[in-house]
Amino acid sequence: MVQQIGEVATRVGLSLRTIRHWDELGLVTPSARSTGGFRLYTEDDVERLRFVKTLKPLDLGLDQIRALMAVIDGARADLDAGRPVGDDARDRLALYRTAAESRIEALHARIHGLELLSRELRALSEPRTGDAED
Repeated sequence: MVQQIGEVATRVGLSLRTIRHWDELGLVTPSARSTGGFRLYTEDDVERLRFVKTLKPLDLGLDQIRALMAVIDGARADLDAGRPVGDDARDRLALYRTAAESRIEALHARIHGLELLSRELRALSEPRTGDAED
């Protein structure tokens, strides 16, 4: 089943403008176009949009995302063809993996800090048992 850009934008939670921009950059190109020129997206295209969207929290620029996607596409093509992923691609993927893991650690630290703050605020704002109002 193919879908037009409006349906896909709603499903993925991206604006039409973002999807069009990513198409222009070659990040996520629709699989087909209708006779009227409308972009038509397959489920694989939708999944690619979702994946690229998940890269945003890594604070990567669009050029970096395009480079990462090229490495991923190449690695997948190698694996699908029964070839091992090349050393250069493995090294580049490892760099991106390290960046992702570092971002995860930073987010865990932020979450931990927010949990501590929340507990402290809850403790200060909840009435204590045994407190009597006069």
